[in-house]
Amino acid sequence: MPVLPIPLFGSLVLAFLFLKLLLDGRGRSFVAVLLLQGAGQSLIISLGQHYGVAWALWLQPITAAAIPPLAWIAFETSAVRRFEMRRHLPHALVPAFIAFCVVFARAPLDFLIPAVFLGYGVAILVVSSRGSDALPITRLSAGNVPSLIWRAIAVSLIVSSFGDAAIVLVQILGHGAWQSWIVAVSSTGMLMLLGALSLSSSLWRQEAVEDEVPEPKTQVDPEEDAHIMARLEALMAQQKLYLDPDLTLNQIARRLVLPVKAVSGAINRTTGENVSRYINARRVAVACEALQNGESVTSAMLTAGFNTKSNFNREFLRIKQTSPSQWIQQQAETGR
Repeated sequence: MPVLPIPLFGSLVLAFLFLKLLLDGRGRSFVAVLLLQGAGQSLIISLGQHYGVAWALWLQPITAAAIPPLAWIAFETSAVRRFEMRRHLPHALVPAFIAFCVVFARAPLDFLIPAVFLGYGVAILVVSSRGSDALPITRLSAGNVPSLIWRAIAVSLIVSSFGDAAIVLVQILGHGAWQSWIVAVSSTGMLMLLGALSLSSSLWRQEAVEDEVPEPKTQVDPEEDAHIMARLEALMAQQKLYLDPDLTLNQIARRLVLPVKAVSGAINRTTGENVSRYINARRVAVACEALQNGESVTSAMLTAGFNTKSNFNREFLRIKQTSPSQWIQQQAETGR
């Protein structure tokens, strides 16, 4: 009876998810490329570990080493900044160096590849843990969801590095037969998690990221903060940007012709909140007005610029200390 190896099954699933992204019009991004790389890596693992294909065994460490740098580029270009050749191309040196080691010095590979997964995993974890203000091209309506997703991806890379370390350990202990199972379970599990998380709409920005205003090297100035907040309040009052569910911190900064850090810093220091909460407070106010005018909860949510009910309910509860339906009831009782 034919047996389908775990990595091959994973490859088919990831390939299907990649095709889904193509059909949804989201195929031209590094997140999609990461998904495709995962499908290819699962296939190579299957050919090498299960079927003993020699070239696949030779290629496996090189393609594996390409995943963490690609994850970093996908993270940056979907959450932090637009793709820049001079900034992101040097990451290609990582799999290139691993290819050099495969040909000329295989001994260090057992330590280099786990180090690559661990290093990039920690880097993504550190940056994504700084909150939504550190991810200026993600939609503010998504709240902390993009940060949580990227943290989960970072942890999966870190855990995968321990899987590689486990392979070294079983080889030292003389249990080399366990290697194929460790590779199949740890690598396929990590790649499947990457695939599942990459489908979240919270990772996809809806705008073309334009040139960013350079970050100035200036000290904190309370008067400058007050000036920025005055301009921001005027912009919100005139253009009502908060009603756009795809609004990002990067968009706000471009409208003000200010650096992202200057805008987020002024909001943080003046209100004590991050940019997402600052915008959502305005959205909740609009939602309350819509509810008072007789709109349904769902209609009020969409009118106010929220695009997920979970985020709307969470922010409404944070600001009003009650749910939308309970707030409607309270208003009705107050008006009697």
